[in-house]
Amino acid sequence: MKGGVTVSARTVPEAPLQRDQPPASAEAHKPAPEARPPAPEEQAAPAPDDPGDEPEDHPRSRGADARALTQVLFKEFVTLQPGTPEHTRVRAALIEANLPLVRYAAARFRSRNEPMEDVVQVGTIGLINAIDRFDPDRGVQFPTFAMPTVVGEIKRYFRDNVRTVHVPRRLHELWVQVNGASEDLTVLHGRTPTTAEIAERLRIPEDEVLACIEAGRSYHATSLEAAQEGDGLPGLLDRLGYEDPALAGVEHRDLVRHLLVQLPEREQRILLLRYYSNLTQSQISAELGVSQMHVSRLLSRSFARLRSANRIDA
Repeated sequence: MKGGVTVSARTVPEAPLQRDQPPASAEAHKPAPEARPPAPEEQAAPAPDDPGDEPEDHPRSRGADARALTQVLFKEFVTLQPGTPEHTRVRAALIEANLPLVRYAAARFRSRNEPMEDVVQVGTIGLINAIDRFDPDRGVQFPTFAMPTVVGEIKRYFRDNVRTVHVPRRLHELWVQVNGASEDLTVLHGRTPTTAEIAERLRIPEDEVLACIEAGRSYHATSLEAAQEGDGLPGLLDRLGYEDPALAGVEHRDLVRHLLVQLPEREQRILLLRYYSNLTQSQISAELGVSQMHVSRLLSRSFARLRSANRIDA
């Protein structure tokens, strides 16, 4: 206690450590260890969405490689003379590098029930045509240029070769519009649209809509005698209807029509009144103003002429 003031060690702040003050221990004087690079197993994995770090077999990586290879090949392709072995080799390499583009386009037509190998083969023809016409100096990517050609070749194949019944091109293109309008109206109304609604939507007659719907069903023909799959029912031919009993009389009616025109006009009228109007000989005689006996003789003479002219009996 000094001068009435008590000084306690608790109330005296510690003196700050001076810069030139030596460290309290030798451990504090050791330099900090140098930072070492992390071990390979300790490094952070690359982000999954980084396109530069994708594996080589990733579809996006393969597509980028195919585009880069296509650009290199086209730079060489345009400098070669057509018909030379080198030109043929580079052309074949371009076809091989862009076959995945053809398979991608062919996959859009899986619902057509056509062998996918045939569709890919047709699309490859479109790819070859696109390679022969492509100009790298126009600044357009080759897949962008080739896709319409490949798809167009496949559509042409379905239009001209696959359909059982050939459909005119105008009707086929209109069928595509009818199909699209039907889907839009189905979404709009929540039900299958009527023919009148589709015709009003496209501003075409209803008979053209019906013709387009029938054209859309002409891809494959079904045998009338083939049994129905799954339901166990008989063939379509057995369910179409019944046999017309008047079918056997078609030839006879044609023959009678041919023979009647060979008779005089009065005898034709008598036969029509007797066998088509079901009049008796007395009624016919009153109708024509002749005797019943004369009507009977005219009928007998007409029958004799018809029998002599009948080529079947002859």
